[in-house]
Amino acid sequence: MDNVLVIGSGVMGSGIAQLLSINKIKTTITDISIENLNRSKEKILFSLDSLLKKSIITNNQRSISIKNIKFIKKLDQKINHFDLVLEAANEDYDTKKEIFKIVEKKISPKCILASNTSSISISEMGSELKFPERFIGMHFFNPAIIMKLVEIVKGKETSIETTNKIIKLTKRIGKIGIISKDSPGFISNRILMPMINEAIETLRQNVAGVDDIDSVMCLGMAHPMGPLKLADLIGLDVCKSILEVLRDGFNDKKYDPSPLLIKMVNEGKLGRKTKQGFYNYDKNK
Repeated sequence: MDNVLVIGSGVMGSGIAQLLSINKIKTTITDISIENLNRSKEKILFSLDSLLKKSIITNNQRSISIKNIKFIKKLDQKINHFDLVLEAANEDYDTKKEIFKIVEKKISPKCILASNTSSISISEMGSELKFPERFIGMHFFNPAIIMKLVEIVKGKETSIETTNKIIKLTKRIGKIGIISKDSPGFISNRILMPMINEAIETLRQNVAGVDDIDSVMCLGMAHPMGPLKLADLIGLDVCKSILEVLRDGFNDKKYDPSPLLIKMVNEGKLGRKTKQGFYNYDKNK
């Protein structure tokens, strides 16, 4: 796979595009918002410069990434040259379904469609498509350039050929692919989100403060980051959405989002991306 289209220029879309481009894959990133695309450009350049300063990448790799990435606002009819279209839009079933319905009509018969969903059923989304055998889940982790895992999710109709191509691509970009069956939350979020939700409940019930809760998990359980800080990194709105997918998928109220999580999302306190969550990320405050 040498030519990839990434749909969505948010945190994950930008990170995935950067990762692909730095590995000499021609990458196009698109978004309905020109403002989002401009922010994505800035984010990617900032990230590349930061990685260069830390000697994580070389100056040559920085140049390769910039050379191999381009930004477009509107998809025209000529997108049949892509080998892979990777969707990284909001964690919303209807949004993703609409994107794939539109894109599937414009791609070549050999092009693979993939979703970066962290919880939504690949089989269910694939059932809306004409060619579900070419549809697969490719769940990257934030920051995509650093985190080694890609959770590869096979739908009921996903072909062996499609799966093998994605495994090969995952290795090419220096990641480790773990294959999961299509179950709510897959492997990672089925385990992670209840822990984050319980940490939020622990805070809501005044058992301990934010720093203490995170410190217990870092110092006592050897986690590199506490669950509340991790929730801020993921995005509290995303955490809430995944918990709702788990609750509805398993028909089990134990996955109900904490009332504190719901309150914070309603108040627009979504974590790092809004500069306020369980921690404050605004340097001016």
